[in-house]
Amino acid sequence: MKAQLKNYLSLTKREWNGMVVLIFLILLILGAPYIYPYFHKDNTININQFNADLTLLKQSGYDTAMAAKNVPHRGLFKFNPNGLPAVKWKLLGMSDKQIDVIKHYEAKGGRFYKPEDVKKIYGITEADYIRLEPYINIPATSTMINKVVELNSADSARLTDIQGIGPAFARQIIYYRERLGGFINKEQLKEVYGLDEIKYREIKDQVKVDASLIHRIPINTITFDKLRLLPYLDYKQVNAIIEYRAQHGKYHSIDDLAEIAIIDEGILRKIAPYLSFK
Repeated sequence: MKAQLKNYLSLTKREWNGMVVLIFLILLILGAPYIYPYFHKDNTININQFNADLTLLKQSGYDTAMAAKNVPHRGLFKFNPNGLPAVKWKLLGMSDKQIDVIKHYEAKGGRFYKPEDVKKIYGITEADYIRLEPYINIPATSTMINKVVELNSADSARLTDIQGIGPAFARQIIYYRERLGGFINKEQLKEVYGLDEIKYREIKDQVKVDASLIHRIPINTITFDKLRLLPYLDYKQVNAIIEYRAQHGKYHSIDDLAEIAIIDEGILRKIAPYLSFK
């Protein structure tokens, strides 16, 4: 029995050598993480020295913005940002989100009159502007004030000649003008949806109004549905005007409308220029 067990457990010289090599490799692998640091030491950063060097760099007048400006950028080209196609903004390195913001700005009537206007766009970083600024080329004609536009006769194309008015604003102005019957004064532009005081101040010197071009409302024959379009009157006021006419006959002057209780003096002043009593 012992002889059989001994023969079973005995190893040949080749097997013994193979086992020794295997044990050596296992020990080498297990010990590698402990042995490696002795032969390869990482260079540690002295944070105090790093901060001191950074302070000296700033004191020397050097900054990353100037560095970025002095580094040439491949693939950039001279461009006018006004009306630049999205594909070209993409070539300039702008993201889809940045391009959407730029196109939305243009649709609202925004224009770039000088290179610095580009960095005012939300999403354009200081680094983006520094990279692009040397290539921005806005023609002198883009900064010239256009001829004054008459609001009651201008079509949408003519309205977009106004600096600060794009296709979206032009459509809003025409829609409101049609509901009114025309503008009596240019301050009424502030009643146009989306056109606030800031935008009005930007464009007011580029527009004028010819009040003789307004379309007057035949108050004695107009229907409820058509009178309802006038922005200065709400549903109840329109209904009261039609009902009062039905009960008392034709209106002869604005004073007759003053008899309607729910129409105050402020409303009368607004609608009076638009009414015809024939």
